[in-house]
Amino acid sequence: MVTDPIADFLTRIRNAQMAGHRIVEIPASNLKKRMTEILYNQGYILKYKFEEDHKQGVIKIALKYDATTKQPAIQSLERVSRPGLRQYAKPAEIRRVKNGLGIAILSTSKGVMTDKDAKAQNVGGEVLCHIY
Repeated sequence: MVTDPIADFLTRIRNAQMAGHRIVEIPASNLKKRMTEILYNQGYILKYKFEEDHKQGVIKIALKYDATTKQPAIQSLERVSRPGLRQYAKPAEIRRVKNGLGIAILSTSKGVMTDKDAKAQNVGGEVLCHIY
């Protein structure tokens, strides 16, 4: 049993990139599915696929690398809010990641979204992670 599924999600992606894997499999949940969709829409991963098994399902993520340098598209994955210390932010308090080059993923009352979407909709929430 995993006590922090979001940290597990980020760690599996981080470890797969450090090992140079093309595809990583992650146990699915609705929150992880939405985070995967955000990573795809922001251009951090090539593609993804949700597969159903007789348990909770699996997310297969195709990681993105630079063609010439072989460096991963995601340079850093940082968990911000954790079970022992939750981090919440109002719309005006949401900080930019890497001066606007990265994204923050927030869990708001209107769903899971990026920091830019949360500011546009004027909603705050729990800052799950920073990605750049």
